[in-house]
Amino acid sequence: MGGSYLWVAFTLVAATAQVVRNGAQAGLTRRIGTLGATQVRFVYGFPFAILFLGTTRWWTGEALPLPGREALGWVALGAISQIAGTALMLVSMNARGFGVAYAYIKTEPVIVALLGALLLAEMPTPLAWAAIAVVTAGVILASTPPRELGRLVGDLRPAATGVASGACFGLSAIAFRGSIEDLSQGGFLIRSMTMLAISLGLQTLILGAWLAMRDRPAFAASLREWRASIGAGFLGALASAGWFVSFSLTSAANVRTLGLVEMPLAALLSRRLSGKSLAGHEWAGFALVTGGVALLLTAHAD
Repeated sequence: MGGSYLWVAFTLVAATAQVVRNGAQAGLTRRIGTLGATQVRFVYGFPFAILFLGTTRWWTGEALPLPGREALGWVALGAISQIAGTALMLVSMNARGFGVAYAYIKTEPVIVALLGALLLAEMPTPLAWAAIAVVTAGVILASTPPRELGRLVGDLRPAATGVASGACFGLSAIAFRGSIEDLSQGGFLIRSMTMLAISLGLQTLILGAWLAMRDRPAFAASLREWRASIGAGFLGALASAGWFVSFSLTSAANVRTLGLVEMPLAALLSRRLSGKSLAGHEWAGFALVTGGVALLLTAHAD
């Protein structure tokens, strides 16, 4: 694979690790609650982020880059936006169920493309815009049965919550890319791992402190479930590492659009575990996602 497509490999690793991590977190959620399982990705992921950074420092021989005020501002914005997106996602899923909420949230690539153009002056090509639209339509079709498509516009409050969640995730992607781009020294790996470690450190402090003060049972439960939490934390850190490296190599819109391959990956994994066949609308949606990804790669080659 040529260097210009290296981001594709890292994005696919990130999406795969995220699917497996979500499965691990689902089991934790049943035992320690939603908030306890959510903070696992940060508290238990942070040590692995430090390990990744140390390994990268040893392997490349490069000095750790020193982030300035702007880089720290970007990474703090990304860390907070990601926590907010997670909270809004849970609210939306509680209000409308997983499928409809997922369709709202995964409007994220469109939002990422718009924010990237506004904040980082990264304007997608017309073909890339077409790819984003096709992939997003595929996600909506796959996640929402035809009989429920009307619910997407039926109640504005849950819709607004879901789209707001996608916007927060989109803003976090833009902010993380901005933080990496703002580092002036070092190669893409050392810069990515530096900002990953800082972001997970901030998220661990913010969410850990909030849970310790507001929901101590959930915090204590996550500590008791340390064996399962370590695995989920590693997968979360691995997924985040893949996203951050991808952000250092191409626009956040490209990364988050290709990252939607996590949906068919999750569906195929669920089918393998449950033995249930995929519905017709799911196959049709996945076909659109595949076509959109092909368009995206074609646009990137031009």
